[in-house]
Amino acid sequence: MSPSKTIITLALFIATTLVAFCNANAANATTQPLFPAILIFGDSTVDTGNNNYHIQTIFKAQHFPYGVDLPNHRANGRFSNGKLISDVIATNLNIKEFVPPFLQPNLSDQDIVTGVCFASAGAGYDDLTSLSTQAIRVSDQPKMFKSYIARLKSIVGDKKAMEIISNALVVVSAGPNDFILNYYDIPSRRLEFPRISDYQNFILKRLHKFVQELYSLGVRNIMVGGLPPMGCLPIQMTAKFRNILRFCLEQENRDSVLYNQKLQKLLPQIQASLTGSKLLYANVYDPMMDIIQNPSKYGFKETKRGCCGTGFLETSFMCNVFSPTCQNHSEFVFFDSIHPSEATYNYMGNVIDKAIRGWIAA
Repeated sequence: MSPSKTIITLALFIATTLVAFCNANAANATTQPLFPAILIFGDSTVDTGNNNYHIQTIFKAQHFPYGVDLPNHRANGRFSNGKLISDVIATNLNIKEFVPPFLQPNLSDQDIVTGVCFASAGAGYDDLTSLSTQAIRVSDQPKMFKSYIARLKSIVGDKKAMEIISNALVVVSAGPNDFILNYYDIPSRRLEFPRISDYQNFILKRLHKFVQELYSLGVRNIMVGGLPPMGCLPIQMTAKFRNILRFCLEQENRDSVLYNQKLQKLLPQIQASLTGSKLLYANVYDPMMDIIQNPSKYGFKETKRGCCGTGFLETSFMCNVFSPTCQNHSEFVFFDSIHPSEATYNYMGNVIDKAIRGWIAA
């Protein structure tokens, strides 16, 4: 081979190797998890099955038709037909496809290392909420977290465990149960808090205390979900007996907007008081309202009732094997009378994923 051909061959080899190396690095960059673990606290919007193992609670989703669109088509405690928003977020961040509940027996070491869920369906920031639902109170969920930390330390050692926790993404999603069970449908808190704004302030103080406790246990990256448009939940439209045309309840939506504004103002204040913390407000109101107001834009057809049964009241044990379900689950914004369908969670999870990536980059 002539010297010129040898040089050309060598140049082509080097170029090919460099392209392959760059492609491999690019692929690796896109598959690397953006956080080492995900840790989830809250209510049924993010409970991936803890209530299955919490005997006292009345809210469970371990029966058909819940989970009908999961890979094995079996209910596992998620209050939807498939993935929850927390699963969508974990998948998009390349952490794991499904976030297991902490109370699930026989969790693997890998399950623990990459994060779990401590949420409980029926829970709220107000302890009175869990008194009626027998859920694991939000204020009690850090107790499970402490047990988790002990197990994580036994797997990777103290130093590595605290590294994982300080770099993990913490998701907190609660609030709707407090307002539905203590203020709107069952007015047990109205005597103490005649004005909704006063009860909102009470809930936000509870949330503040909860975030402080999580911080004291080592977490630093905390995303807190706001309220959805409460007045557009099918069960709330049903609760307004004369609402024959099933309009969204505008006052409850205005209440949600006010609460969310207060929460957005509070989170930077909490962050400023907790050195090294990063707090993100997760806006679930706007994307859900956009879907409800423009369903066809997102492939939805039904916004006023759930897919399960009549869709007006059914949730938890009332949504069961005897309940007829809609033919196309992805055309319904809600799967039961309270909880969104997997299609809704997919869209909202993708919106929040963009917010998380912008937050990381900031």
